[in-house]
This record gives sequence, structure tokens and C-alpha cells, in this order.
Amino acid sequence: MKNVAEFTLIGRIGKITAGESVTRLSIASNYRRKGKDGAWADDTHWNQVVVFSEGARKYIADHVAQGDLVMARGRVRQSSYDKDGETRYGVDLVCTDFGLLAAKQPATDEDEETA
Repeated sequence: MKNVAEFTLIGRIGKITAGESVTRLSIASNYRRKGKDGAWADDTHWNQVVVFSEGARKYIADHVAQGDLVMARGRVRQSSYDKDGETRYGVDLVCTDFGLLAAKQPATDEDEETA
């Protein structure tokens, strides 16, 4: 039996940082929570995802922009590194499947009037 540690995110792109061999995506996911006053509110969480696949990196560079709704799926990988003589630990979300669900819609005059 295969053991897995996987993630699936659906959210909006905040920031895209492309390096030589990796693209880093900041993806916002919203959760509903009930406050102490009983009112429901959005609780936004920013997830940092890394993409190594050359094909996915090219697709992101050519077709994805800030505010777009995307789906990212992949594996969870623990990591560690030394800094100033201290070992630091982290968790990487390594994207193995990526898709653009909807492009960000431009604001309309009606949207601006209600804001």
C-alpha cells in the first residue's frame, strides 16, 4: 500500500516568483469562521507552493497572473536547513498538478460604485 502526504489548494494567486529552476506561488485560500459576535467572516490563509516542472513553470509564466483562480495539487515534503549554526525546519508544498480555473475579472464601474 502506498503512503501519501498530499495537498489540494483552490485559491487566488497573490505573487509569482520565477527563479532559474523553480517557480514559487503564493496562493490565498479563504475559510469561513464564526466570530465571537456570531457573524461569519472570511479567514484568508496564504499558502506558499513550489513548482519544479518545466512545463508547468512555462504555462504559469505564459498564462497565469495575480488574482487568477487556480488549483494546485501535489505532495507535502518536510525540509531542514542550517542558519547561523541552528537547524531550521519547514514544510514545502511541491506542486505536481496545476490548473488555471478562471482569470481574474477586471473591475467594472458598477463594482467601483459599490466599494
